[in-house]
Amino acid sequence: MSGAGITAGWKSVAAIAAAAFVAVPVNAFGAACKQEQAVYVDRDGAYELRFSPLNSASAAASNQFKVSALETPVVMEGYVMPSEDPVRAIGILMFNCPEGDATGADLDACTVWQGAVYGLDAKGEMDNLQPEGAAAAERLVLPGLGPAIRESSAWGKGKASVAPWDVLTFKECAI
Repeated sequence: MSGAGITAGWKSVAAIAAAAFVAVPVNAFGAACKQEQAVYVDRDGAYELRFSPLNSASAAASNQFKVSALETPVVMEGYVMPSEDPVRAIGILMFNCPEGDATGADLDACTVWQGAVYGLDAKGEMDNLQPEGAAAAERLVLPGLGPAIRESSAWGKGKASVAPWDVLTFKECAI
């Protein structure tokens, strides 16, 4: 066998490896990202969900995030908290809540959505959303998010006008 054939073979292997690297979707790199740095988008590109660190070891929440209705001024604040019996990651999403002391009625009025928050891994396995420090989920599932936004104070003229899908896909890792 000639040396030219071996060199050509290695060039082909290198070309295949380079093509495979380029063809890997951005989502495959989500596992290297921590949940508190993960950014997700809905399938229509109308919403972005961005996690941020809690910066508190004593916080009752396990995660915090903001949901932006893109191309609008709407930004909703959210938290994920662990619950028991059964163990669930429960999320709450709020819009224009009053600062400082607020009554239960005030909080009810500004709550957009509340429910379980699930993370899906690269294999499609679903589990409760993991707390800060864990690897970012490939996808998030927030059941009923779209209809809840449509029925909330975040919806209307000059606000959100497209309801998101309940599944959000990893977009990037904010550093």
